[in-house]
Amino acid sequence: MFSQQDLQVIDAVARRGSFTAAADELCKVPSAISYTVRNIEERLAVNLFIRLHRKVKLTPAGEYFVTESRKLLKQMAHMKFQTQRVANGWNQSVSLALDNVVHEGRINTMVGDFYTAFPDVELLLTMEVYNGVWDALVDSRADIAIGATATIPVSGGFDYRAMGELKWTFVISPNHPLAQAQQPISNEVLAKYPVICLEDTARKLPKRTTWLLDNQRRLVVPNWHSATQLLKGGLGIAIMPAHMANKLLMTGELIEKELITTLPVSDCCLAWNTKRMSPAVQWLLDYLGDSDQLHQQWLE
Repeated sequence: MFSQQDLQVIDAVARRGSFTAAADELCKVPSAISYTVRNIEERLAVNLFIRLHRKVKLTPAGEYFVTESRKLLKQMAHMKFQTQRVANGWNQSVSLALDNVVHEGRINTMVGDFYTAFPDVELLLTMEVYNGVWDALVDSRADIAIGATATIPVSGGFDYRAMGELKWTFVISPNHPLAQAQQPISNEVLAKYPVICLEDTARKLPKRTTWLLDNQRRLVVPNWHSATQLLKGGLGIAIMPAHMANKLLMTGELIEKELITTLPVSDCCLAWNTKRMSPAVQWLLDYLGDSDQLHQQWLE
């Protein structure tokens, strides 16, 4: 109904208090300003300004119109800005999937630094388990994945950076029946007790389990916080990422036992979708650093 130029004229007159001052600001002649205002008033069928000697004053209707027009002007400027950002490879949001094995303590620092660098870009974080991290990348739910394990070959459009090895530790409660078992413990003995497993969050890719013996009952949980509570309660056995287990072993809340079979070692990586690159994504990839930095900050 009204052009951006129309709204800018009304805004200038309201701020400057006269047609002449508004004309000076907008580099127009006063008669052009007066004509635009009169035309808008005729279309609205209301007076926006009370004409005084060399000055104008907003009517109540004018005050409302100016308030709403300024909102529209702000939206127009934002739309223009965001359109230019998209044209130059910027996104309004970046999606980041983190495997449940990584240090959560690093997240706050990363988020704070990101919003300092990109105050107008949203950072969307999700916690995934096992193949759920790769699934988020493949399904375009994530632009970057931190801590992806057991690399799944995905065709084209993805790149990765090694984060080093994730080591696992077999842990139980000091009150669990296996606490008094002779070491190393055989698979036959282990299989008698339920194993605490995390539910793979993959939606399209095949789900996987890190450690499960034949004919062993599972106790499935959504994350390592829940798994830890069950372990401390002596309700099951599990292998846990070594960097998570170390704190609980030091406090005596859990104990480590030696097994006959060798525990798995998971290769972890930082992965990203090369088709969804933007300045914000590139900043995150640079910020997260090389393989040594990634391993030290997220897996140790």
